[in-house]
Order: sequence, then structure tokens, then C-alpha cells
Amino acid sequence: MSGTIPKTQKVVLFNDTGDLDKIEYVTDFPTPTIDSDHEIIVKNAYSGVNFIEAYFRKGIYPVSSTPYVFGREASGEVVAVGSGVTNLKVGDKIAYLSSSTFAQYTKISDENFAYVKLPASATEKDLEVYGSLLLQGLTALTFINEAYKVEKGDYVLVWAAAGGVGKILVQLISQLGAHVIAIASTKEKLDLAKSYGAEYLIDASTDINKQVDEITNGKGVAASFDSVGKDTFQISLKALARKGTFVSYGNSSGPVTPFPLALLSPKNIRLLRPQLHGYIATPEEFQHYSNTLLHLYQTGKLKFDIYKVYDLKDYKQAAQDLEGRKTHGKLTLRIPQE
Repeated sequence: MSGTIPKTQKVVLFNDTGDLDKIEYVTDFPTPTIDSDHEIIVKNAYSGVNFIEAYFRKGIYPVSSTPYVFGREASGEVVAVGSGVTNLKVGDKIAYLSSSTFAQYTKISDENFAYVKLPASATEKDLEVYGSLLLQGLTALTFINEAYKVEKGDYVLVWAAAGGVGKILVQLISQLGAHVIAIASTKEKLDLAKSYGAEYLIDASTDINKQVDEITNGKGVAASFDSVGKDTFQISLKALARKGTFVSYGNSSGPVTPFPLALLSPKNIRLLRPQLHGYIATPEEFQHYSNTLLHLYQTGKLKFDIYKVYDLKDYKQAAQDLEGRKTHGKLTLRIPQE
């Protein structure tokens, strides 16, 4: 069952790995079609911008084939379903996780349970928020429960504390009664982290380890949530307490240089490189965490603001702003409807 869907669409993609100049806005890319009974086509409204797009473009993370359409999350309206789809119908509004969402249309399967059905009354603002919340929100929520179970009284280091995941981590960790030590590159970003609940603020250009020692009376932090990668690995390692947990989840400065595992031994450090999908691999896991996330947002316990909305055709500028650390919080793309 479907409505009228054009044969071509507007997307943002890359054919070759490299810098920002590899980003292409294409206006005549083939639109997906229903090829099996369990497929669904979504007409996208908004799609959140995430740093992971840069990792694919630069070749840090592999892609299965090119051309590769960017995007990992979106909101929109179901416009076609296969005959075997029973959980969604044409006209339903959803927010979902999938690849290839920097596009007017994305095809998913009803076996892809990583979606949230939105009310029919969902507004344009709702679509903007829910098309941008899931990836970073679920990342933060699963990490503080699964990668390191944050407890009251813990001292926790949060890098890029004014970034998309960082702002959510700061809020959730502080609400658990832990002491958040926020690291960011400017006073404006540190002030923002403070407004979200950070107790201690450290300028990224200063002696971080010295300040962590002073804050923790030389004991170190229970955990470090590090999205920066190469440039901060040794700092995070040194900042950890005995039996501390190092959660490395980003590469904004580049991948961590290979190192001997013996570096972890003196303090019995636990090192993880988790990915979100490993924590929401079953329908039950996704439902649990997505319900929790939406409840936090809808009850006002989680603040989630869109820093800037760009048109799809301007994704290259959004990527430049994000990778140049000129932003704080979430960026999103407005998908053209014609």
C-alpha cells in the first residue's frame, strides 16, 4: 500500500572517502521502492546530524558500498508499506534509527524495531526534536547504565560536555547524584555544561590532570566518558581512579593510537569501546531505553535543545561547523518535502 512517491529524490552522499569536499548534494538519486512484504518507506521530515557521519566519510568506519547516503536517524511519515507489515500503516508518524536518512525517502524493514511511533497530533517541532533525539539520547542513556553503571557519589569526567551526547550525559549523571567534571573548549560551553548540572568545570586547554587530582583529592575519577579520542586518551587514562572505567566512544581528534594493554594494569583500568546498537539489539532493550528516554524528555527531566537547523542541501556547512567545534548541542537537517 502506498501513495504517490517520485522516482528520484534529493540526498546527501559521498562516493570517495576524504574531507568535506567529498560531500555531495544530489537531486536525482533513485527513490527506494517496496521490494518485499515487510518493507516500509518513510518520507523524512528531519534528520539529526551526528559526528559519526565524519567517521564514515573519512574512512575511520567502513561502509558496505558507495555511493553512501549519510544519516543515522530521522523522523517522518510512513508513505508505503509491504503487504506483510502490520505494525505500521501509511500516514503514521515515526522517529527511527537507520542508515541513509539524509534523504527525502528511506526504506526500512518492519524487522527494524528501532522506531518510535509518534501521535497523529505530532507537530513540526515534535518532528524536529524526535528526529534528532534518539541516537545521542540513547547513546548517553545506555552508556551510563551498561558501559559504566554510574552511582551516587561517583566523580565522573565528561569530555565535550557541551556537545550533543555530552549535554545529555551531564544531565543524566548529575541527576543520579554523581559529581560531573565537565571539560569543554570555551567559557561559553563550560557555562552551558554548568547550567545542565556539571559541578566542576575544566577548560580543555589547561592542565586537566592537575585539576582532577585537586577535585578528587588525588583519588581520580570513577569513569571517563571520552568522545575525543587520540588527543585525550592519555589524559583520561591518568585521570582514572584505581579500578576506574574508561568509556571511549568517539574519534573527534582521530582514532586512538595503538597501545600496549599493560598500560591498563597498574590501576586495573576497565576499557570499553561500546556502540549503541550493542545495547539495543533486541526489541525489549530498544523499547526499555526508548521509553525511558522519551519519559525523561516529556516530563522535563531531560533538556534537549536544537542548536541549529540546516536545510538538507547545506549539510556540508553543518559538518564544517560541527567538525570545527563551532557548535554546542544538537544540529539537525530539515528535509525538503518536494
